[in-house]
Amino acid sequence: MKMLINELAKLSGLSKRALRYYDEIGLLTPSDTGDNGYRQYNVTDIDRLQQILFYRELDFKLEEIQRILDAPDFNVNEALRKQHEMLEQKRNYLDGLIITIQNTIQVMEGEKVMTNEQKFEAFKNKMIEDNDKQYGEEIRGKYGEEQVLASYGKLKNMTEEQYESVNQLEQMLFERLKEAMVGGDASAEVAMEVAELHKRWLSFYWAKYTPQAHAGLAQMYLHDERFTAYYDDRVGKGTTQFLHDAILEYVK
Repeated sequence: MKMLINELAKLSGLSKRALRYYDEIGLLTPSDTGDNGYRQYNVTDIDRLQQILFYRELDFKLEEIQRILDAPDFNVNEALRKQHEMLEQKRNYLDGLIITIQNTIQVMEGEKVMTNEQKFEAFKNKMIEDNDKQYGEEIRGKYGEEQVLASYGKLKNMTEEQYESVNQLEQMLFERLKEAMVGGDASAEVAMEVAELHKRWLSFYWAKYTPQAHAGLAQMYLHDERFTAYYDDRVGKGTTQFLHDAILEYVK
């Protein structure tokens, strides 16, 4: 089976412009040329486009998709299984949001009453939705879709008691940060306590903690003004830089 660009566009639902762009960047290049000189997509190209569309549904960037598909050890069967798992996670996340919205509408219209547990569930879903809108692109680029969905799953399973513990832990973190900033030494004992508190705080959200990921997040804090403001506005200018330095000392 071979297809011209207009035929593949009709089959896939993509525009011819998008397919030409994929060709330009080397993501999907027609492999054959017909007798009339027109370039044609063969079965291998069509299968590759299917993979591209699956990864796009999972919010992967085009350059990341190209890196995955062009990797020497890329295995289609393994990729499909992983995509299936990730799409299931995404569906469960979206199903939860839909149910929460439906329940909230019914409460607002006086059709039902929500329990405290249901209200807390709605609050967690709102946190996930807001976080994804504000930081989704950055964290997916840094950690990948699989890790992001796993983290959201952990948050959805958080109990009300655990959520209270997270808030208390964050409060302690800022208190110790203020103390550590007075000394100004990012390698001091109090600074290491700050980094340890930060690690414990992250562990409530992350599916898996690694020192490398911790250091990577600290680096991200410095390069994104939204993250920088989160700490500098609460403690004082230079707090994010200090926290970054303390975390790098800690992960050593």
